[in-house]
Amino acid sequence: MTDRVSYLDRLASRSAAAGTVLCLGIDPDPEALPPGFSRDLAGVERFARLLLDVGGPHAAAIKPNLAFFEAYGSAGIAALERIRAAVPSGLPVVMDAKRGDIGSTAARQATALYEGLGADAITVSPYLGEDAIAPLIARPDRFAYVLCRTSNPGAGELQGLIVAADRATDVPSEPLWARVARRVQAWGPGGTVGLVVGATAPRELAAIRDLAPGLAFLVPGVGAQGGDEAAVLTDGRAIAAPAGSRPGGGLLVNVSRGIAAAARPGPDGAAVEDLEEALAGAARVWAARLPVLP
Repeated sequence: MTDRVSYLDRLASRSAAAGTVLCLGIDPDPEALPPGFSRDLAGVERFARLLLDVGGPHAAAIKPNLAFFEAYGSAGIAALERIRAAVPSGLPVVMDAKRGDIGSTAARQATALYEGLGADAITVSPYLGEDAIAPLIARPDRFAYVLCRTSNPGAGELQGLIVAADRATDVPSEPLWARVARRVQAWGPGGTVGLVVGATAPRELAAIRDLAPGLAFLVPGVGAQGGDEAAVLTDGRAIAAPAGSRPGGGLLVNVSRGIAAAARPGPDGAAVEDLEEALAGAARVWAARLPVLP
């Protein structure tokens, strides 16, 4: 579903064409579907396809969350495959999978995600170390965003633990998220790895950008989680190679519920009259709030 052009180049082309760094998150919770959508896989697929069709044109990438489809077993994966097949050429797809395991397992994960589901990029966990991620970042035309400092309230429980200084490399004691940012820069063949950094931690985001000036960032946490989008636009763009000097600077800012919520009934319980326009309008607003800056 892609050619040998690097993911960062494809993302830059799309960001420039769309004029935004918005990543449209597709996390269709069956309990939050608007009126008229069944609370089952059929409703989930129908709403996900609607989001893609009306929100995708305003985004630099889309990010389906696998869990919302895996919950339905093989039928859910088949639905995700149909949604992936409907994605227009040139719109990168980031599969939010959070994978990472011992080498042989990671190799099969790479096959499943890149070949089976046609992911352009994925999310991965660094907990097992570089060798566990190697199969997921070995392909020059694919990409992996490594969890670094996430946006959830409990992120600091482990990510904030202080790691001892490494005198051999002259690295000071620092939080685990900082050590991850340092290490990841040396992983892979170059240009195939970035970081997930939450908008809910603007100080950490700025510090991580200082530590990793060339890595692409996938930033969740604006919208429903209330993250600092101004700080993201200031510090999220890469300022060095490999992701820097491209339109968008390798930055993607994910918005999921902030767009999907436009389809929900109003405070008076009245259903949205024009669902397509409501969702498209929300996507347009977020695209304008997250422009590609010079």
